[in-house]
Amino acid sequence: MHHGTALRTEIQSDEITALIGIFDMYSASLAAQQYDGMFVSGFGFAASHYGLPDIGFIAWPDMVDFVQRLRVAFPDQHLLVDIDDGYVDTEVACHVVTHLERIGASGVILEDQQRPRRCGHVSGKQILPFDEYLDKLNRVLDTRTDMVVVARTDATEESEILYRAAALSDTDADVLLVDGVRSVEWIRRIRSVIGDKPLLFNQIAGGLSPRLSLTELEDLGVNVAIYSTPCLFAAHTAITDALTELRANDGRLPESDPSQVGVGTSLALLERNLATHRGAAARRTPQLAGR
Repeated sequence: MHHGTALRTEIQSDEITALIGIFDMYSASLAAQQYDGMFVSGFGFAASHYGLPDIGFIAWPDMVDFVQRLRVAFPDQHLLVDIDDGYVDTEVACHVVTHLERIGASGVILEDQQRPRRCGHVSGKQILPFDEYLDKLNRVLDTRTDMVVVARTDATEESEILYRAAALSDTDADVLLVDGVRSVEWIRRIRSVIGDKPLLFNQIAGGLSPRLSLTELEDLGVNVAIYSTPCLFAAHTAITDALTELRANDGRLPESDPSQVGVGTSLALLERNLATHRGAAARRTPQLAGR
């Protein structure tokens, strides 16, 4: 089964699909132990790869390279990739989608923001004229063959949110995302205007949207939940705490504790990745030999 088909099939099942935002290969290794799908977050990638905010600095070859490394290491995971506005130009957006599909991405999210873009949960967002975004979206849809495409609107005015949600539900996009939804009532309103189109909800700590469980989201008619930054923010907290303690203890490492991560735990995680990588390579070899 192709990666896009596999994700689409899961989204269309009776249970909500959860995709965990990762920011590097190590966070992906940990996420893969708990969940079957990853979200390649633009917020997390901009932070980890460049040390910059998610306001348009990402270069598409860097993102493609990262997704390729993820697919090699995690051959069976769903990989939904944030491609922002398609890197501005429609031709570039289609080119990137072609690359991502060939290296095994499961799907992409394409937003309707215009530059300078912003994280979906902060103020100051500006959106493209709808016809301009619709042309870009339709070109991307025509370019993909199997990949899941999520149409995302960052509209903030109430009438515009409902207009764009309804209009996007009539496209061939597989899933719809209205980012920065501020209340449960708004989830219900969006669901009421998009019919049977699968709905995605984006949760980010400190963001605009309410904190909801997967069960609560499923009851509201949400089909997919992405968690953009749990790994990034947890790493921020843990690293800060560890270095603060190290400094306070004059550089002496803490006493060994079986519950804490040490070299053995870390190596075991990485060796499992290596075994998975080699197993996937072995499965591919007979196919390549038969060509």
